[in-house]
Amino acid sequence: METPRTIVFFPEGAYGPTNNCVGIGDVLRRRGHRVVFVVEESFVGTLEARGFEERLMRLGPPPAEPEVPGQFWKDFIRDTAPEFRKPTIEQLGSFLQPTWRALIDGARYVEPRLAEIFGELEPDVIVEDNVVLFPAIVASGRPWVRIVSCNPAEIRDPAVPPVFSGYPAADRAGWAEFEAERERRHRPMWAEFDTFVRDRTGDGLPDLEFMPESPYLNLYLYPAEADYERSRALGPAWRRLDSCVRGTDDIYELREPLASAPGRLIYLSLGSLGSADVALMQRLIDILGRTEHRVIVSMGPQHDQLQLADNMAGAEFLPQPAVLGQVDLVVTHGGNNTVTESFHNGLPIVVLPLFWDQYDNAQRVAELGFGARLDTYRFEDRELIDAIDRLLVDEGLRRRLASIASRLKANPGTEKAADLIEQVAAEAPRRAIGV
Repeated sequence: METPRTIVFFPEGAYGPTNNCVGIGDVLRRRGHRVVFVVEESFVGTLEARGFEERLMRLGPPPAEPEVPGQFWKDFIRDTAPEFRKPTIEQLGSFLQPTWRALIDGARYVEPRLAEIFGELEPDVIVEDNVVLFPAIVASGRPWVRIVSCNPAEIRDPAVPPVFSGYPAADRAGWAEFEAERERRHRPMWAEFDTFVRDRTGDGLPDLEFMPESPYLNLYLYPAEADYERSRALGPAWRRLDSCVRGTDDIYELREPLASAPGRLIYLSLGSLGSADVALMQRLIDILGRTEHRVIVSMGPQHDQLQLADNMAGAEFLPQPAVLGQVDLVVTHGGNNTVTESFHNGLPIVVLPLFWDQYDNAQRVAELGFGARLDTYRFEDRELIDAIDRLLVDEGLRRRLASIASRLKANPGTEKAADLIEQVAAEAPRRAIGV
């Protein structure tokens, strides 16, 4: 058995990155390590309920009213949702720029508290899943691991489409224009943050990127069958986790009369943030309610404003890993967890992207034939129904996905990640991981 270590997880304050870290943390905890989660105050008790220690922090001043987990980002998405109807190149200024600004401001605000937490815990390794650097991680002098739980286009390469563009890999039309607009919109903000990082760590950021790679270990989450071909190999500190599905004690049982009703079973989820768009969710529910299929709906924080059809069951929160093991197809926003968990279960996907890397996931799924991409706010009802029906009868796709699922389940990413994190924790501080 490994020597017990103190391992600190610091995920983004949203359910996707948090759940991904929970899966890995659970493996490490079962191996006898002390696992501590650094989480926003709104998540208080959430990780303790899963058996982990918590250390609380804030990314901004406390609000006048009590918060619910991830409330900041739910409010942010709600207020900026009109921007999701714009082309991705326009979102560089209208959505992504204020998003990066909010993330940078949070990193500045929380710096003293993070330094305090790391000083108290003296971790053997810090595992972070964020899209901006929190300098206190590097300044702690502790080995640290970066997790990329977004589409791997986030790891830049000249042969990979611009991240957040949703552009095809086989057609470079528009790539240069997108990058030029990124330069125009994000350069001043990046330069300011780079100065902040240099002042606290002594090292700067990669050009026009808000997160550097770790010299110890970097993990990214995507199946090999859907990954991009790169013009240059990733460095020796990079490892791919083909899937990283958390174990769960939760079960999901579809109740009668729906359980024995005819029709294929579909799972509808726009994630904890996307499901806050009540009009879009209700439209999808209404369309699917007119089909011959049965539907399980992850209703999200606005569940009390949604009306399910007779062929549906749903709840505010669902144990997604348990649900995906029972369904035939997924209709999703294209969050990285849902996409990779769908691959893990051999499921075709219909993607309606809303923001961030969801456009990249949607395009990748569609261009490789694993599913369909629809224009989230402009699709016709018939397009959604036809895409579902086409994918459900495609036996060749079903066999292809089943083969991928078999491989992924035989090599759990949570176990692989835990092995690699233990390796980093066992090495001398500041020594980069070898091949």
